[in-house]
Amino acid sequence: MFFASDNGGAVAPEIMNAVNEANQGYASAYGADDIMARVTAKIRTQFEAPDAAVYLVPTGTAANALALATLAEPWQSIYCHKNAHIEEDECGAPEFYTGGAKLVLIDGKDAIMDPAHLQHRINNTANVGVHNVQLGPVSITSTTENGTVYSLEEIKTLTGIAKAAGQHCHLDGARFANAMVSLGCTPAEMTWKAGIDVVSFGGTKNGCMGVEAVILFDPSMAQEFELRRKRGGHLFSKHRYLSAQMDAYLTDYLWIKLAHQANDMAAYFETELSKIDETSLLHPRHANMLFASWSRGKHRALHDAGASYYFWPFDQSLIGDDSENLSARLVCNWSTTKADIDQFIASMS
Repeated sequence: MFFASDNGGAVAPEIMNAVNEANQGYASAYGADDIMARVTAKIRTQFEAPDAAVYLVPTGTAANALALATLAEPWQSIYCHKNAHIEEDECGAPEFYTGGAKLVLIDGKDAIMDPAHLQHRINNTANVGVHNVQLGPVSITSTTENGTVYSLEEIKTLTGIAKAAGQHCHLDGARFANAMVSLGCTPAEMTWKAGIDVVSFGGTKNGCMGVEAVILFDPSMAQEFELRRKRGGHLFSKHRYLSAQMDAYLTDYLWIKLAHQANDMAAYFETELSKIDETSLLHPRHANMLFASWSRGKHRALHDAGASYYFWPFDQSLIGDDSENLSARLVCNWSTTKADIDQFIASMS
């Protein structure tokens, strides 16, 4: 009954096997290994982007921060939702790696940016010239921190606003696979065909040990990213272990299969939760995360039974009136089973 985070799930066996196979003999360091060449070719094929530059880093924070540092100057803005991952969960890493670029927070329901508010903030940026922070890129998180997914039209609308202002667009895809499976689209349709210039293509939350790809659809950005990755301390010397994970992740579209399993289990979870009296969803469920509310008494029963999940927000307590509702975040991963969910539901009864 572990629903705290998809980060807590096991490594998919195909990926663990690939790491073990890569652990034989010698390989060139710093990304010059043969496996990385396969990774680049596979990503270019699967994203329909033959000229894309592809780099691997070990964490999503590094992927996002280095990507945004490549897109934004220190005196520029980065427009994102007020609940975007780069705002809520990166401990200032984007500001640090960009050398001071300012996050400009945009409103919108269910953690999806409102285009009118984005346009308003862009229109009111740098109106006093040198005294203001200047225009910079737009960053979209999908799957969002509230478990929702931007539609392709929503992405295109936001990137269109950015492009009209002469700015680039970044997609934080820590749960890229879950969002894409939810939309039923192709990787290309969710990224460069929708106006995205750089994507952080996540693997860690979807069955990898620890690897994220940064894909730059404009290869002219490649050298700057390479230098920033090295200077930022995220160029692995024994890079083949990152390459091996991503290679297995991409082989036979394993990444899509794993995301289907996680999303399907979340859909099943949603159905079963809806059968419990006085339980309600706080946001629409689009991918592998649910946000729901139920009584403190049921929360206490779940914790006593060993269930693991986060209160949302965190500052809630089991102490108090059993009838009062508390909210929670529930995350399914590639290894979640119906038995896990059935046990959770039974523990609430």
